[in-house]
Amino acid sequence: MQSMDHEVLEHVATWIDSGYSSWLCTIVSTIGSSPRPAGSIAAVTDEGHQIGSVSGGCVEEDLIERLRSGAYSGERPELIEYGVSAEENERLGLPCGGRITLLLQRLATGDKHWVDGALAALKQRRCIERKLHLNTGETTLKPVEHHSAISIDGAHMRQCFGPRMRMLLVGAGQLSRSVAELALAMDYEVMVTDPRQELLDQWEGPALALRGGMPDDVVREFASDKHSVIITLTHDPRIDDMALMEALQTDAWYVGALGSLRTTQKRLDRLRQLDLSEQHLARLHAPVGLNIGSKTPIEIAVAILAQLTQLRREAIVS
Repeated sequence: MQSMDHEVLEHVATWIDSGYSSWLCTIVSTIGSSPRPAGSIAAVTDEGHQIGSVSGGCVEEDLIERLRSGAYSGERPELIEYGVSAEENERLGLPCGGRITLLLQRLATGDKHWVDGALAALKQRRCIERKLHLNTGETTLKPVEHHSAISIDGAHMRQCFGPRMRMLLVGAGQLSRSVAELALAMDYEVMVTDPRQELLDQWEGPALALRGGMPDDVVREFASDKHSVIITLTHDPRIDDMALMEALQTDAWYVGALGSLRTTQKRLDRLRQLDLSEQHLARLHAPVGLNIGSKTPIEIAVAILAQLTQLRREAIVS
């Protein structure tokens, strides 16, 4: 599965190669309720073909009509707003009080170089920053270590493509495979660690980084910053507790652990004996995932990614 950014840019590259004229539409800011977050992209051809979304369907029809009618010259990138009045919100179906600002960029053959560069980074699970000069439409790319939010000033727009967060899964079992598949499709950089080399050797999940060794060492080296998600999935306290003991003392944005309520209580008691404070323990999401009655690996994976999505959206709103 590919991320939406990847899918949109692949279509753009194909359209450029085929000689189709197209527009790249990017949400650069939102105010109030918005169906899609800032940084979301969509592409539209002059014939009205569309890939991606900037509003979940609310404004696309109006936007495509404007683009096809020649309302914008395309000589240089242009900013437009939707939701500037209650009447427009009602007409387009935008959430009450919602406002989005779009940047429209006419794409030409000369844009193929940066589109191909961004696609190469996405395929390699690397982050890359696109810098768009608002007066000339010129785009340059540079590698960056972490994903950052889209930004715009009077001269430039900066937008990152690539994994938005690193997810470290502790345990190389079937559940980790299901979680990894969904997480990769949702733009996480995923890594799996397990001290049991035989399980790493038997890994049949998606291609990603596999790490052996002690889980606390792996957490410390690869998943200790605020862009990290750490989830223990082995059901083996000797492995999970070691990872959690380290993870809960890092800056990791999210730390979760698989297990029932009873298992969770026993785990918390063990971690207290390892001198973790109540403040540290309060950071643990356990049982991991939303309570949707999930039983199978893919259902549990859905519950986990749903909780991460919910928490990330709440963080954006707040």
